[in-house]
Amino acid sequence: MKAHLEQFLADALAVLKANDVVPADVNPPITISRTRDAAHGDYASNLAMILAKPAGRAPRDIAQAILDAAPLPSDISKAELAGPGFINFFAADAVQASVVGKVLSAKEKYGLSDAGMGQRWQVEFVSANPTGPLHVGHGRGAALGATISNLLTAVGVEVEREYYVNDAGRQMDILATSVWLRYLEAHGQKLDFPSNGYQGDYIADIATKLGAEQDDALVRPAADVFKDVPADEPAGGDKELHIDGLIVNTKSLLGGDNYRTVFDEAVNSVLDGIKHDLAEFKVIYDSWFSEASIANDVARCIDKLDEAGHIYEQEGAKVFRSSAFGDEKDRVVVRSNGLTTYFASDIAYINNKIERGYDKVLYLFGADHHGYTDRMYAACEALGHPREKLEFLLIQFANLFRDGERVQMSTRSGSFVTIRELFEEIGVDAARYFYVMRRYQQHLDFDLDLAKSQSKNNPVYYVQYAHARICSMQRELGHKNLEFDSEAGLASLALLDTAEEAELLTLLNKYPEVVEKAAFEHEPHQLTGYLRDLANGLHIYYGAHKVLVDDAALRNARFCLLLAVKQVLVNGLSLINVSTPEVM
Repeated sequence: MKAHLEQFLADALAVLKANDVVPADVNPPITISRTRDAAHGDYASNLAMILAKPAGRAPRDIAQAILDAAPLPSDISKAELAGPGFINFFAADAVQASVVGKVLSAKEKYGLSDAGMGQRWQVEFVSANPTGPLHVGHGRGAALGATISNLLTAVGVEVEREYYVNDAGRQMDILATSVWLRYLEAHGQKLDFPSNGYQGDYIADIATKLGAEQDDALVRPAADVFKDVPADEPAGGDKELHIDGLIVNTKSLLGGDNYRTVFDEAVNSVLDGIKHDLAEFKVIYDSWFSEASIANDVARCIDKLDEAGHIYEQEGAKVFRSSAFGDEKDRVVVRSNGLTTYFASDIAYINNKIERGYDKVLYLFGADHHGYTDRMYAACEALGHPREKLEFLLIQFANLFRDGERVQMSTRSGSFVTIRELFEEIGVDAARYFYVMRRYQQHLDFDLDLAKSQSKNNPVYYVQYAHARICSMQRELGHKNLEFDSEAGLASLALLDTAEEAELLTLLNKYPEVVEKAAFEHEPHQLTGYLRDLANGLHIYYGAHKVLVDDAALRNARFCLLLAVKQVLVNGLSLINVSTPEVM
């Protein structure tokens, strides 16, 4: 129907140009939008308002000229002028009702499209350093990334979901050192644990596992571990210099092979936990990409930038001229001590992604990375790739509330709520739904008490209950020994003439557009908002009208409508990876 309206407006515009009503060189985009109020029709266009200025005529005059220029599509019953020059279009009742048959025929495929066919995207999300379990802050990026990927797939885009594993660099060395120090404590060594080490219980758990495998083979005197190490912050020193000194001594005392043993035990243990938690959270990746795997590419990319004149030396360090490509300042890629920076690895990773042939690379970053995107664009362009290949979504933080009080969290100190603890407390369904039901640019206040409640105030419960309510009516149909004939119901859809039925039909027709819009605008909250409206329409309908009536034709028609609503609820919730229980 939307395509028919777009063609109608294009034909009308051609007539207006031929009649010199509109200049021939005026070619505005033709857009059709859904109306918010059914009283204003089903679709609306502002084309007349766009054409008014170049045509030198009032918008309403242009709007009337459009309607006079070409016959309305057969699936539109009427069109009306509104406001300063909008044109509102009303779908024919038979066309509106025909959606029931479309849904019941297409089943789980209803709402899918080929709008993005031929495009190949990569979506990278979460990618938290494997230095500890995922906490509730990571959960929002996980739910959003997975749902956006599902939406893009639903509109025909070929999507690869990737987790970038930061398994190289200083943070991993801090992790390994933290585990070894806990191992030494467990083997009787007395020491002051560094304030900048990782201190969660999981560190002790990994150390215990290391001890079970290595016994006391890795024990070294604590005095040697802390020899010549700068004082820690509690002792008036610098915590960064302190931990760096401990890392140097750890590597020296253990030697290459033994240090690798500790390092791998620490990283793999944390990463295995992350993979397990995400899988139970219904987040599945196509690729777990190792930062260590592109170590050789880092030097190659820096050399490429250097050859292109984008690198200069300053106080022994190599600096990328990122300011020449729109960044606020230039960025160090190789420190004066010869070690590459974290950003240098990101440069190699960008190059690697684009060389894999993606049409678009979508990053989901936390809002605290807002200053990072410009340097990423700069690196992309300096490497010779179109910056349009990259797209960033900056996700605001999720604040957890319990009993009306905000839960305080700190990853380094180990004082945080893990994503596993969250979904074990409230369930995967509630966690997934709550994470995506707000615009990602907005802060999310996650109310645990609301998420656990079984009331209409709980949005996921409210939507799932609409599905369960229809299932209950199906069971009641059998209990009352009433017959249901779907073919007869589809032939009797004209009987669906109440305002509540018209609203449900409008919503069913709207679903494919919602999926497409939510996919390309990367806004899953549009889908959850739609599902809320559909569930609300169902609940209102249930309260206003009896479905299991004696009139077989009306009963069949109404039951077909309910089954279509049920199918769309299933389709929509599946895109968020939320279940559809039959009994609640």
